[in-house]
This record gives sequence, structure tokens and C-alpha cells, in this order.
Amino acid sequence: MSHTALIPSHRKPRRNASTSALRAGVAGGVLSTIAVAGAAGPANAEPVTQTIEMPTITAGLSTTVAASAEATQQVALDLETQAHEEAAATTAAKDAKKAKAEAVRKAEAKKKAEAAAKAKAEAAERASRAAARTTLQTTSSTSSSGSTAATTTSYSSNATGSAASIVSFAQAQVGDAYVPGGTGPNSWDCSGLVQAAFRTVGIDLPRVSQSQSTAGTQVSLSNLQPGDILYWGSAGSAYHVGIYVGGGQFVGAQNSSTGVVQRPLSYDMPTGAVRVL
Repeated sequence: MSHTALIPSHRKPRRNASTSALRAGVAGGVLSTIAVAGAAGPANAEPVTQTIEMPTITAGLSTTVAASAEATQQVALDLETQAHEEAAATTAAKDAKKAKAEAVRKAEAKKKAEAAAKAKAEAAERASRAAARTTLQTTSSTSSSGSTAATTTSYSSNATGSAASIVSFAQAQVGDAYVPGGTGPNSWDCSGLVQAAFRTVGIDLPRVSQSQSTAGTQVSLSNLQPGDILYWGSAGSAYHVGIYVGGGQFVGAQNSSTGVVQRPLSYDMPTGAVRVL
């Protein structure tokens, strides 16, 4: 082979001119920057001998950040829970206040209804008593006009002991006036006279006829004894009372027309009797 034959070259291909120029410009800019920085620095500044690395996020820092985020989230949840609890408490308080007001209203309405019912019952009872007394007065007046002898009949009781004292006191009041609510000494109503008569022997009876009609043992009208309490009406709701003095007669404060009188049982037959002595 000729010594002038072509031998393959192992050199790298030459870069084109534009690439070389670009790299030269960049290198020149960097060198210029370094030169300017060096000129601007202090004259006695030491040359940089090591590269400063930027800090990196370590595993510990990552854990701290995660914990902080979790704590922030927990605070947010706590605040939200507290807000719900406060709202629920406010609602419950309003409901309780409303329920209390409703309960008070119902209690007042019930109380008014009970008071009205009681007043109505009392009014009915008073009306019943008034009607009964009117009937008693009419019967007494009729009997009085039809039997003069009966109205003037007197009887001396043969009672003894406490019964004698009660009978004696009752008979001593014959002729006194009848006054509703009267308790003596010169005017009486029926129960006021009976109460005063028993008080002479140390027995304190209830004030009204209803209670006096159940103050002792119930006895038959065929088995009466002096000092027994006679009553008209039913036991516990009697509208009139008197005292049996013996001999088939009684003493009672009848009405405003007759006052306190002594009459035979036939004058106005009682309903029942009780024995206290």
C-alpha cells in the first residue's frame, strides 16, 4: 500500500463555530462575574476554598412538620366540637325554658279549674242548705198554726248527770232568737246551741251541723235518750240539728220566725240521731 494512502483519523470532529462561540461567551461571562465579585470584595478577603451546600430537609424536620400539621387539625376539630356542644346546650336550654313555661301554664289552668269547681260545689251546697231551711221553716210554720197545743207543750226531763246538764242548758235558751251563725248568749243558730250545750259538760263539738251529725254513735230514733243529738238530712251532710230532752220532745233553734223552741218529735220528725255521752 502506498504511504500516501488515507489512514482513518481518531480525532473528534471539530465543533462548529457557533457552538464554540456560545461556550466562549458563557465562559467569558462567568469569568467576568467572578472578576467583578472579586474586585467588589474586601481587599483582605480570603479566597473561597470550599463549596457551601444548602441545608436539606432531614427526617426529624419532616416529623416535626407532620406533628404540627396534625396538632393544627386537632385544634380545628376541638373548636368545631365545642361549637356543636355550645349550640346543643343553647337549644336544650331554650327547650327546657319553654317546657317549664308550659308546665307553669298548665298548673295555673288546673288550679283555676279546681278553684272554679270548688266554688261551684260550695255554691250548690249553700243553695241546698237554703232550700232545706226554707222547707223546715215552712213545715214549722204550718205545724205551729195547725197545733197550738203542740207549740206550747213543755216537758221536764228526768235526765241525770251530764245529760241533765245538757238538757237543762238547752231548755234555758227556749225563747231566744234564731240568728244565722249565732253562738249565744241570747241568739243562736241550730248548731251553735248544740255546741254550747255540750260545752257545759266539757265536750267540744264541731261547729257545724254536718260534722255534729257524725260526732257520736248513730242510734235509732226508737231508742233515744236525753242528751242525744238529733239531725235532719243525711249523716255527714245534715242541714239542721237539735237536742233530745226526753219524753218524745226536743229543743232546737229552728228558724228566725220561731227562735229557740221545745217541740215534740212529731212537730218535725228528725232523720237520725247520734249519742255522744
